Amino acid sequence: MKYFRLIWRNLTRKKVRTTLTIGSYAVALFLFGLLATIHTAFNQGLEVAGADRLITRNKVSLTQFLPYSYKDRIALIPGVKAVTQAVWFGGVYQEEKNFFPQFAVDKDTWLAMYPEFKVPKDQWAAFAADREGCVVGRGTAEKYGFKLGDRIPLKAPIWGGVWEFNVRGIYDGSRTEDDVTQMWIRYDYWQERTPFAKGAVGWYVIKVEDPDRAPQVVAAIDDRFANSSWETKTDTEKAFAAGFVKQVGNIELLILAIGGVVFFTLLLVTGNTMALAIRERTGELAVLKTLGFSDGAVLAMVLGESVLIALQGGAIGLAGVKLFTLSGDPTHGMLPLFYLEPYYIVLGLAAALLVGLASGMIPALLAMRLRIVDALRRV
Repeated sequence: MKYFRLIWRNLTRKKVRTTLTIGSYAVALFLFGLLATIHTAFNQGLEVAGADRLITRNKVSLTQFLPYSYKDRIALIPGVKAVTQAVWFGGVYQEEKNFFPQFAVDKDTWLAMYPEFKVPKDQWAAFAADREGCVVGRGTAEKYGFKLGDRIPLKAPIWGGVWEFNVRGIYDGSRTEDDVTQMWIRYDYWQERTPFAKGAVGWYVIKVEDPDRAPQVVAAIDDRFANSSWETKTDTEKAFAAGFVKQVGNIELLILAIGGVVFFTLLLVTGNTMALAIRERTGELAVLKTLGFSDGAVLAMVLGESVLIALQGGAIGLAGVKLFTLSGDPTHGMLPLFYLEPYYIVLGLAAALLVGLASGMIPALLAMRLRIVDALRRV
């Protein structure tokens, strides 16, 4: 802070160059923050997956059904505490871009399976009493302006026709990362409207008594239905969610690769900028040393310039990402969780600080070791 005014004067003497350098940091940190946000969205299911929940689906594909009769047979397997079922509905609200996940669920067992979702008791009772009722997540309700009592028409490409539902409840998540974009309709009502899929289940959600024994329960479920007409594939909820992440590639590797290239480029650009600034001020540095500025003070001032540029650019870039995420999910439901975690803000600023120190270190050391006589001779 002692030399801040002098550092700031040096930065503002070449305004265009300083602005462009800060801009390069801002772009780099904006890209980093955006990739981190996407990484968080894709890994959302991994973070919130219940340690005591399993998912059982058709072994062939998630798009293939399982028989409803499996529910009671799964419940009899040792270590199973509770079982519920769901079906993907896949409706469209008004336009194709208005996408949000919809599931046909069992009104009697679904909410007990997911205690992290909070629905007022009176609203859930209204949902259970209305065949055409639905419960909507807070995020989706706010996005489309849904209110209790509204009637929502959904075009159903998979099941045919237009289905209309009454909003009987709005649920919230107990954690920031919980998915509040879903819509739940009643499984029994879906069965009434789809006689061609009578007795069909998309997947089962299973709660185990002891999470440590989940691998044994997984093996027991799949062994129970081996060599049947509808063989099963059971995973922990975390492994099930990870399967979707793998389908879009290794996001974490993408972040590291792109981030590494960008920051290395910044290192070269900023290092060159600082080296040029030092060459331009060789005589001034000699005068400062003549006036009594120590080698350490000169080192600190040059490093201060580099770090200040890095932190300004980093802060601008990360602030830009934060503002961008506040406007909502740009993928219209494909990424239900779209926000920049505080962890990545701190990590981004730390990375900018390290790059600023690294890029300014060599010019700072050259300035520190500069001899007054040699500097004046160059001038």
